[in-house]
Amino acid sequence: MFAAVSVNNVSIANAATPAAWNEESDVKLRLLVLGAGTAGTMIVNKLRKRLGAAEWDITVVDRDDVHPYQPGFLFLPFDIYSPDQINRPRHGFLPGGVDLVIGEVDVVDPDAQTVTLTDGRSLGYDYLVIASGTSPRPDQTPGMLDGQWRKSIFDFYTFDGSVALSQALKDFDHGRLVVHITDMPIKCPVAPLEFTFLADAWLREKGLRDRVELVYVTPLPGVFTKPIASDALGAMLAGRNITVESDFLVEHIDAETKTLVSYDEREVPFDLLVTIPLNMGADFVARSGLGNELNYVPVNKHTLQSTAHANIFAVGDSSDIPASKAGSVAHFSVEIFVENFLELIAGKPMTGAFDGHANCFIETGDRKGLLIDFNYDTEPLTGKFPLPVVGPMDLLKETWANHLGKLAFRWIYWNILLPGRRLPISSHMSMLGKIVPTASRTSADKNTAPAPTSSNR
Repeated sequence: MFAAVSVNNVSIANAATPAAWNEESDVKLRLLVLGAGTAGTMIVNKLRKRLGAAEWDITVVDRDDVHPYQPGFLFLPFDIYSPDQINRPRHGFLPGGVDLVIGEVDVVDPDAQTVTLTDGRSLGYDYLVIASGTSPRPDQTPGMLDGQWRKSIFDFYTFDGSVALSQALKDFDHGRLVVHITDMPIKCPVAPLEFTFLADAWLREKGLRDRVELVYVTPLPGVFTKPIASDALGAMLAGRNITVESDFLVEHIDAETKTLVSYDEREVPFDLLVTIPLNMGADFVARSGLGNELNYVPVNKHTLQSTAHANIFAVGDSSDIPASKAGSVAHFSVEIFVENFLELIAGKPMTGAFDGHANCFIETGDRKGLLIDFNYDTEPLTGKFPLPVVGPMDLLKETWANHLGKLAFRWIYWNILLPGRRLPISSHMSMLGKIVPTASRTSADKNTAPAPTSSNR
């Protein structure tokens, strides 16, 4: 039984195994979601409306009751957002009839269909959704935590890191500011570029830009994962006199000399380092034997179903799909997952196919921004979005409207996405309004994803 209190009709539990149901025994079926972040919250909001309370128990597990607006971490160091605009209680975004269990996951046993928490409690499931996301791991790079962490080495992919960086920027008035990506994939792959653009604009506004050398260090051959966008964004960095150090795979950080050292023995000195540490999935994924070397769950990239266990799915940043680890990907993939899940439990083939659709605003400073829209097969292109000619958004072009879109997303996130309401944007990428270079037409023509089965990847 659950030892629980009810807040806004949401049961917040220190829980034992939930009950189960089937037609013969009056025992409920159990859907267990690990992670009450973006993907997990959207899933339980959508499925609670579609799964009868008499037939299904829905439980979601997370380590705490604090839901951060993670895109806001980018803005904290520049005082665009304040800390009190970032965090809200998780339970406030969960519907009645969903149990929120506060606890750390220790291990999943797929054979026994149980999840054990670190305090020894056990939760059973019939279907499991892993939505535990990805996290920065500074401990994985030698020297990153040695002496200079939160002194001259900072991150902004955590709330605490972003708040600390805000003070460091206020104290920084000259020297070498290095923005560094340890390795891919990372959460929100455009965020390091956004930070660099915002830093450039912020320094100009403070009258400090000519006293600061800005350097962008990336393990990629260009500044982004897709060629057309990489060329456009690289030209923007060059136009702002920002040096790019590409193909740089950091081997260690020399905290004493404040130097990044690569595997091929190149060195990048810094006075202030803003790093994106190695991103990894949850440790329990590794302990459970469910993940790859970075703790991401191998899944069918169209259905998000585990390649090893038919009743386990991984949604959002926790899977190994070859798409951006971004909120838009979580949003679009959840739409596909929900319909597929309903087909699966009805004994039908899953017919939905997620195409890797990502849609990201890129803040570029000076109250302007870019918009990119792409998927597994088609890279970001120029054009108009969502409609041809009229837009109103421009693709791969700096505009004030795109900046406003970036800022408006915070309201959309809290009030539309998390509650599971539908946005008037297709989950599948559309070619409407996009300008396709001749060399890219073959790729664009392959945009239709194959119909999935429960086993193909």
